[in-house]
Amino acid sequence: NSGVMSLLRPLLLDVVPTIQQTAALALGRLANYNDDLAEAVVKGDILPQLRFYKKAAAFVLRAVGKHSPQLAQAIVHCGALEMLVICLEDFDPGVKEAASWALGYIARHNSELSQAVVDAGAVPLLVLCIQEPEIALKRIAASTLSDISKHSPELAQTVVDAGAIAHLAQMILNPDAKLKRQALSALSQIAKHSVDLAELVVEAEIFPVVLTCLKDSDEYVKKNGATLIREIAKHTPELSQLIVNAGGVAAVIDCIGSCRGTVRLPGIMMLGYVAAHSENLSMAVIVSKGIPPLCACLIEEPEDHIKAAAAWALGHIGRHTPEHARAVAVANVLPTLLAMCMDTCSSEDLQMKATLKNILQKCTYLPALEPLLHDAPPNIMKHIVGQFSKVLPHDSKARRLFVTTGGLKKVQEIKAEPGSLLQEYINTINNCYPEEVVR
Repeated sequence: NSGVMSLLRPLLLDVVPTIQQTAALALGRLANYNDDLAEAVVKGDILPQLRFYKKAAAFVLRAVGKHSPQLAQAIVHCGALEMLVICLEDFDPGVKEAASWALGYIARHNSELSQAVVDAGAVPLLVLCIQEPEIALKRIAASTLSDISKHSPELAQTVVDAGAIAHLAQMILNPDAKLKRQALSALSQIAKHSVDLAELVVEAEIFPVVLTCLKDSDEYVKKNGATLIREIAKHTPELSQLIVNAGGVAAVIDCIGSCRGTVRLPGIMMLGYVAAHSENLSMAVIVSKGIPPLCACLIEEPEDHIKAAAAWALGHIGRHTPEHARAVAVANVLPTLLAMCMDTCSSEDLQMKATLKNILQKCTYLPALEPLLHDAPPNIMKHIVGQFSKVLPHDSKARRLFVTTGGLKKVQEIKAEPGSLLQEYINTINNCYPEEVVR
């Protein structure tokens, strides 16, 4: 407001280099503060005057570009990408780092801006930067490659074609936690797009090395490691099987058990994806003792989206056969799921994911189903009673038990529409017993 921009602008052209640099840094800090000030830098025609000193200029560009796609577009428009790419070849690692950082902030907004960064020729130079000895430069360059890769398979492919995967894969072993975070993130953003890209990441021999990241002391290394495994597992049964064979399922289950909060989320989802692919893969999750930690997440986690993911994963584990459904049911998790499904305070997503339908349609383990008869709403009751109507006609011991536990009495109290599926199920159950028992 006090006209500081117009005072700083002539200082950018001062004869003393340190005054130029300081003025540029002051502008960068102002632009970094919020998007109005960043816009003032754009409108005040200041960007074209920044050509002379690289590091401070890159800082200003980063500060302007981070706020919105529109401001980042203004940077592209005034031809600054070419200057930033030239800076990636500078002999000073600090200049390379500043340029890489600015390019990442531009690329992360959307695929068009990311494509502009690629078209300016940044990718091969960023791949050279991740091979430099300076850790700070490696981190930023890996982060920028991640920002470019995330938008589309085509953009990820340009990063792969420049030979990035092999170098990123080697960084998984680096002792520096922040570098590991960025390398894992970049590999995830590449692997997530397609089977082919995921297979290329696997071929860089990231297994079993990446499993050590799940035991890392840094929470983000754990989370990004689990995310990478999830992004590979989701594509095909074959890739999931490869992860199982490498010990990946057991490692993810340990990781979920040992941490709290959002760090658990990618691991929970990974187990759901693996289990969804096939009966055998779901059984691998069960045998590795994957159900107890998922049940723990349902009960311990305050956030609905984490509960929803755990409910979704349990649904995929239990939906294959009666054996699978029983494994979930004996963990005594069905009443918890039912309560969440009926709780009006639960998010819509959680209510949908906590639906027991998938598990119920396969579950023939009656002791776990019986408690649900007392609370279930009609849409779920139908599935529960349906399972009893399948099992009771063929199992005399279960029939006796159903009378003594009061289950049969409860079924008589259910109000079903005449002619509905629920009424049919009730009739089937009643037909298993002599009339005087039913009365």
